[in-house]
Amino acid sequence: MRILVLPGDGIGPEITAATLLVLRAAATRFGLNLEFVEDVVGHASLERHGTTVRSDLLDQARATDGLILGPTATFEFREPEKGLINPSMYFRKGLDLFANIRPACTYPGLPSKVGEFDLVVVRENTEGFYADRNMEQGNAEILVTKDVVVSMRRITREACTRIAAAAFKLAMDRKRHVSAVHKANVLKVGDGMFLDECRKQAALFPEVKLDEFIVDAMMAHVVRAPSRFDVIVTTNMFGDILTDLTAELSGSIGLGGSLNAGADYAMAQAAHGSAPDIAGKNLANPFSLILSATQLLSWHGRKRGEPAFTNAATSIDKAVAAAIAAREITRDIGGSLGTRETGEALAARLTARPQ
Repeated sequence: MRILVLPGDGIGPEITAATLLVLRAAATRFGLNLEFVEDVVGHASLERHGTTVRSDLLDQARATDGLILGPTATFEFREPEKGLINPSMYFRKGLDLFANIRPACTYPGLPSKVGEFDLVVVRENTEGFYADRNMEQGNAEILVTKDVVVSMRRITREACTRIAAAAFKLAMDRKRHVSAVHKANVLKVGDGMFLDECRKQAALFPEVKLDEFIVDAMMAHVVRAPSRFDVIVTTNMFGDILTDLTAELSGSIGLGGSLNAGADYAMAQAAHGSAPDIAGKNLANPFSLILSATQLLSWHGRKRGEPAFTNAATSIDKAVAAAIAAREITRDIGGSLGTRETGEALAARLTARPQ
């Protein structure tokens, strides 16, 4: 498996290095042929090439079997005409990575205020309110006058259908329960279409239970009783907000894995930002990117019919849980290790103690 690795900004290079340590340990243990092709995006690319993302990186990504993207300073990259391109948006749109899969669960050894849970949010990834990716040309935010802004939201039946189908297919391998999150009481046409497509998929998967929640009520339900949910499917912006909440409920947003998947390509990406305030201090929690990388291994294994990759992914996930229970973790979740040491401990656990 050939993987394009783009460490990104801030804490990105640190957590990427820890992730590669773990992947190399898993490769040794499971006999995986992993090849890493490293390049740059973000500020390092801007300094070197005058743009945050070179156009040839898209071709590189298409020529590999997967992509690992570290966090980047996306808030600063809002002028693509000046080379300030959001790398996350660039690859999601360019590779048509329409499904953002974000699991969240509690771990033994980490206190939880909401009880145990294990759920996954399936978030549409290519349209919605995201002004930098929902138009063929131009931007979906318009400054009408200096005091008036119009923001347009794009919802298509095709995108609704495929994200709903992804959720129901995933639910078949879990507890066979899908919850659709929407605002159709206000966004009657767009979210009405989204709900229609979810209901059509429910008819195609009679073994799967479908329930529906208005997004603001859903936030209260998830905080009150997250254990009642299994697979949650929703549109882009609602999913973006909801997944930060579910990751934090699991113990830390630093535990939020994230896979951006399409029909042909997939990208592992930490669920959090670049945290420039702690960059270079060996403090960042690497588990989000590590757990994202395990999803990439699993996706590749299923796509290619190679169980060694899915077995390796399962082993890393179990090793993360064991490391948390043993307090081989960073300070943000109650440990005392640095970023590098956490990666080293997890890699050692994989090679020395079969999971």
